[in-house]
Amino acid sequence: MKQRRLGADGPMVGAVGLGCMSFAGFYGTTDMAESHRTLARALDLGITHLDTARIYGNGLSEEVVGAFIKDHPGRFTIATKGGIVTTPKRRFDNTPAYLRECVETSLKRLGVEHIELYYVHRRDQTIPIEDVMETLLRFRQEGKIGGIGFSEIAPASIERAAAVGPVMAVQSEYSLWTRQPELGVIDACRRVGAAFVPFSPVGRGILSDTPIDISAFGERDFRAGNPRFTEPNFSRNMERIAAIRAFAAERGWKLASLAIAWTLHRGEHLVPIPGTRSPAHLEELAAGAEITLTAEDMAAIEEILPVGWASGPRYSEAQRIGPEDYC
Repeated sequence: MKQRRLGADGPMVGAVGLGCMSFAGFYGTTDMAESHRTLARALDLGITHLDTARIYGNGLSEEVVGAFIKDHPGRFTIATKGGIVTTPKRRFDNTPAYLRECVETSLKRLGVEHIELYYVHRRDQTIPIEDVMETLLRFRQEGKIGGIGFSEIAPASIERAAAVGPVMAVQSEYSLWTRQPELGVIDACRRVGAAFVPFSPVGRGILSDTPIDISAFGERDFRAGNPRFTEPNFSRNMERIAAIRAFAAERGWKLASLAIAWTLHRGEHLVPIPGTRSPAHLEELAAGAEITLTAEDMAAIEEILPVGWASGPRYSEAQRIGPEDYC
């Protein structure tokens, strides 16, 4: 697989990474064996960047990754995230004490002494981002983490953080149906030398050739309460997806592959992290790195799925707590 640099001074990784949220059952049941088969296939495909988080299954995803890398040391560049408190009520805590607890427990679950990229999962608005950077820089000096990242922050916050120390990466949802990062985040990352890491680049599975049955969503499935996956929005969205699926099929591409290729085409500093628990689906995602889109292709895609085409907001009111608004 082609390689991209994770931040201006970061490591080279496969152009397509792997988000490990699915390993904790957020999109359907799975088990350790299936997740490990997916990780083994990732290595075969040249996917070398893994993204997980403390809150994915209350540490389950990190444990799954840790159990695999124990027998495959040094093969992946691993990112994880902290700063969210889930009980008794979801809130955000970026204090030095809590972030240290998050880092220490992630190190233990992953079975490593150093985390290559550590993100603040959501900003605690009661603490200046400059102070949070200072905390993370101390962890880096101690050797606990390498690069520093932030998830779902605004362009202005990226600039403020980068004024204190190097930001390796910023991640936000970005895909053919979620394009808000084009209003500042992607450019801010380029200016400060950070990688932009799109999560959910295949639209939580909607940008795929596999039909989605919303009636089969389990209660833990993130999409069950998501406005874009509930009626009447879901049917409207599927009508639009049919057109882009036909476009991909005419060219011999899987739709998921095309979605990844489109994301990669948006900038050399983008490193998407699609998630899956299936080795077969992972192959479709990785294939996106081999597709070269022409200017004519990009124009045609824009005509089929123009900015803002999706019906319904990307989060429900309950789900949207935490991401910074900036427009």
